[in-house]
Amino acid sequence: MNTPVTRAPHAPRTRRTTTLRTPGGLSLRLDVRAVAAGTALLALAGAAAVALIGSGDFPLTPGEVLRALTGGGEAGQRFIVRELRLPRALVGLLVGAAFGIAGAVFQTVSRNPLGSPDVLGFGQGASVGALFVIVYLHGGTFAVAAGAVTGGVVTGLLIFLLAWQRGIHGYRFVLVGIGAAAMLYALVLYLLTKANIVEATGATTWMTGSLSGRDWGQVWPLAAVCAVLVPLTLAYGRPLRMLEMGEDAAGALGVRTGRVRAVTLSAAVVLVAAATAAAGPIAFVALTAPQLARRLTRAPGPNLLPSAAMGAALLVGADWAGQRLFGADQLPVGVLTGALGGAYLVRLLITERRGGRI
Repeated sequence: MNTPVTRAPHAPRTRRTTTLRTPGGLSLRLDVRAVAAGTALLALAGAAAVALIGSGDFPLTPGEVLRALTGGGEAGQRFIVRELRLPRALVGLLVGAAFGIAGAVFQTVSRNPLGSPDVLGFGQGASVGALFVIVYLHGGTFAVAAGAVTGGVVTGLLIFLLAWQRGIHGYRFVLVGIGAAAMLYALVLYLLTKANIVEATGATTWMTGSLSGRDWGQVWPLAAVCAVLVPLTLAYGRPLRMLEMGEDAAGALGVRTGRVRAVTLSAAVVLVAAATAAAGPIAFVALTAPQLARRLTRAPGPNLLPSAAMGAALLVGADWAGQRLFGADQLPVGVLTGALGGAYLVRLLITERRGGRI
């Protein structure tokens, strides 16, 4: 008679960590996989930027690009790299990082994978602000950017006020944002009907989302915003991780939940508005970057730095693919990210449905 064999339960998988100690006695524990994934994503973003700089009517090898960036090479190559193509790559890196870190904040605070700025209407709000300046004020590039930032910030304030009910709760926040996005999109269409043919063409081009024609005038303001708000958001990484457990649990652990939400969401809204002003409402980077980063790191919490690196790599890589795959047509990066992100959103909705969460 055979005796059934009872298997011992699998021990829970432990994560490899390392501890760094400072001379002052402080210690910092690092997740090895998360650090390795974040480093690989940063390297990937840098490689994509070098490939993007080398693409165009006058192609350059990666070695020529690096020599031009460090002051070597021919004078013509240095001009092409530094003055014509480097600003485009830097805007792509900064915009992608801003979208990635903002998406991670929104999804953490709402505790919902659909809690993304482009799904919740912040991109549409920035579009309304920019179109109002184009159609009614006939403003230039700086005025349009200021209108986009104002529209995004005002939209954020309205959504927070409408969704607030003793705190921000996931699905109410998402539903209010989706409703606001629909109304704002209708307002965008209305503003387009009021524009003349030249204004409508410029507005449509801006709304597509593109890195084409970007110069140092877009780099420096966005870099200044990121230099202030990205470190501020990273400083709240630990409270955000606790906030994922729920407001009551985080409060019991000493987290000032109201302050954490107010600071991080405000920073995320301004990051989205500034990025949208620089490159247009590029869709779905903020939605996909945090989730892809979390799948790579397999670490709990918002994964702010990996999300920023993933967003930068996705956006610059998509812009490079738009040039390489479509040749002289140079498909705008917003079209490519919209197509890929839409497919990812459908997959996410199916996964959420099967999990009984929607």
